[in-house]
Amino acid sequence: MDARTYPAKETPKSRRTRARILDAAMRLFAEAGYHAATNAMIADAANLTRGAMLYHFASREELVEAAVTYIEVERARLFEQAASPPAPGVDASEHAIDAYWSLLHEIPFVAFAELEAAARTDKMLRARLASAQAAFDRLQVGDRFLALAQAGADPRFQTSRDLGRFLLEGLAKGAMTYDEPARKERLLTVVKRAVRVLNRKGDVQELWPE
Repeated sequence: MDARTYPAKETPKSRRTRARILDAAMRLFAEAGYHAATNAMIADAANLTRGAMLYHFASREELVEAAVTYIEVERARLFEQAASPPAPGVDASEHAIDAYWSLLHEIPFVAFAELEAAARTDKMLRARLASAQAAFDRLQVGDRFLALAQAGADPRFQTSRDLGRFLLEGLAKGAMTYDEPARKERLLTVVKRAVRVLNRKGDVQELWPE
């Protein structure tokens, strides 16, 4: 019988195997890159034969669609764990920035960033990412990050949130070839000050710290 014609039955064992495949895919997307992480490499990382993986995912498209959902669930889970209130005396916006900066270095976030980069030239991947991108933009970074930062919902506060988010995402993807720790620390400080200015918190007016 052709394994491509008979998808895996929904049993506890098959669900565990699928989760193992998808976890391997997520980690390889993050570590090796989307295109380098072939289905054969993913099967090997999941300790499966190529034929066994075809039983669960008959094509690259099926695997990618399931992997996008899996990665998005993992990102949402990490986001929920990070969405704790700041300690007494800690500024909420700075706490939110620190929390998101840390999340951007977790495997599900790195994997998703790799998928977004690859999607610029991959029509199939771009189509499968669209709904996950929209959900994360609205539900995770939009509503939950807004609550975490304890900012309002008007355009000024939304702009402060977007400024912090996209600067952090760009910084996480960027390549610095010298003095990386010091340069990133200065940039993070400026991002925090910029968000505070837009949020009208305190008397901060200058972006450059003295």
